[in-house]
Amino acid sequence: MRSYEDTYQHKGLRRQLVNLLKEKGISDERVLDAINAIPRHFFLDSAFDKIAYEDRAFPIGEGQTISQPYTVAYQTQLLNVKKSDKVLEIGTGSVYQATILAELGAWVFTIERQKKLYELHKKYYFRNKYLNLKFFYGDGFEGLPTFGPFDKIIITAAAPFVPPKLVEQLKPGGIMVLPVDEGNSQRMLRITKTAEGSLIEEAFDQFSFVPMLTGRNG
Repeated sequence: MRSYEDTYQHKGLRRQLVNLLKEKGISDERVLDAINAIPRHFFLDSAFDKIAYEDRAFPIGEGQTISQPYTVAYQTQLLNVKKSDKVLEIGTGSVYQATILAELGAWVFTIERQKKLYELHKKYYFRNKYLNLKFFYGDGFEGLPTFGPFDKIIITAAAPFVPPKLVEQLKPGGIMVLPVDEGNSQRMLRITKTAEGSLIEEAFDQFSFVPMLTGRNG
């Protein structure tokens, strides 16, 4: 079961988390405000209630995790989300990252390959608040060609390579942020598609993600 009560204690712990993220180098105030606004404990079993605002990942079932808040903030900051941006997210997971993007005013299209997790998303607490958030069950490597092209694409699992079909679905001038490499550690990449269609690749810090897998499970 999950707790949907947001107490003064929870809000205080979120403020502490935001201060920690600032110390770790997150400087985008809009991203920090979104982290502060979203009750992370709503996305976890109530057993994690007291530790939901620690800066670490937690299991959510089906071999998946809710990402470390620093990782969420880091990827979101690199993505440079603008209000009304059309954003494709690969790997819905707990819906926490997608909710941060929706709080920033983006139109979010999020794909989950694990059927059990996708079914849980039907009970998403903020469904009536974030009408700009749409859920899909599918293969992240395929993306959502019928809904593209997208201003931004974010992958929340370790991609073995940059998925070519997702590059195709990125608008000229668009940005994709993803962790790339197999093994225990991945490079965070930001790929910008130029007006001519060529790609500019920037590499950032190392992170550790669960692997991005092909197909659908379930």
